[in-house]
Amino acid sequence: MSTTASPRNSAPVRELADRLWNAVAAGDEHTATDVVLRALAEGLDPESVLLDVIATVQGRVGEEWAANRISVAQEHAATAINERAVTALALRSANARRTPCRGRITVACVDGEWHALPARLLAEVLKLRGWQVDYLGAQVPAAHLISHLHTTKADAVALSSSIATRLPTAHAAITACQAIGVPVLVGGAAFGSDGRYALLLGAQAWAPDARAAADRLAEAPLPRPRPDHQQLEDLPHLVDQEYTLVARSSASLVRSVFLALQDALPAMRAYDDMQRERTAEDLAQIVEFLAAALYLGDDVLFTEFVTWTDRILRARKVDAQSLPPALDLLARELKDFPRASRILRRGIEALTTDHPTAGTPA
Repeated sequence: MSTTASPRNSAPVRELADRLWNAVAAGDEHTATDVVLRALAEGLDPESVLLDVIATVQGRVGEEWAANRISVAQEHAATAINERAVTALALRSANARRTPCRGRITVACVDGEWHALPARLLAEVLKLRGWQVDYLGAQVPAAHLISHLHTTKADAVALSSSIATRLPTAHAAITACQAIGVPVLVGGAAFGSDGRYALLLGAQAWAPDARAAADRLAEAPLPRPRPDHQQLEDLPHLVDQEYTLVARSSASLVRSVFLALQDALPAMRAYDDMQRERTAEDLAQIVEFLAAALYLGDDVLFTEFVTWTDRILRARKVDAQSLPPALDLLARELKDFPRASRILRRGIEALTTDHPTAGTPA
């Protein structure tokens, strides 16, 4: 088997990605696996199949879901097919892997993170490049991760997270790894497109994708953490306890805002059980992102979330007019919390700037 890498954006690679997409979109696992295995048989580098074909298709799955061209069920099915394609590739290309010689890496998703495919892709790329890899999968509690590290003596940990609400948990995992002397590389959309939250939370390194992560690990060993470093000192805004209080009272905040929103928006009284449940879930997610923004001291995280939510709701032909009133009602509940109030005001401003007719309850 040839391991000469094809150009990442070459016509053959784009054609393979299109063929895989067609199979995935049709829910055809057999054809999807055949596309991947044929690519290997024809000499395409396994790493390129992973990152330029499978990862590209998975990115398109997310885009199609956001545009409401596929359902949640279809998105889950497509992801499952891509995961099985990765497994088929890993089994077939085992002889293309180098004998482990670089060191040992633990790859895991932070606790609460269910989107495991990006971490799986990294694990397979690192194996191909000669690392001994312990892949722990989705939602790994920090205590279990540390227990594993004590047993394996890994040289580094690669942590993945795609949702910013998991960043407080990610911070705890990063700190725990560093406390036992293990450096951490992080990646995933949760850490920001430029890695700004990775820096804020004290990770030794950040990478925007699996190829960049593997390149960074190959350059030089990650710097060992200082044992006397206390990361919470890097987040002085947490002293005001707003994050802790909002996170702990999230259920009561959702309940209060939901009840008040029914009075502010009479149309809600006609909602069926499913619509009421979805509204409560949306409110819970708003509170989660508010808590994350408070933890990080970053208003932009919240405003980007609410404008993204607005776009998603409109793509699904769902009335997004309840968003500004919901934020306003939440701000009233948190009127004694200066940072939370400011973040919520900026969220309302972002929504009303995009849609000037969006109002707030009287």
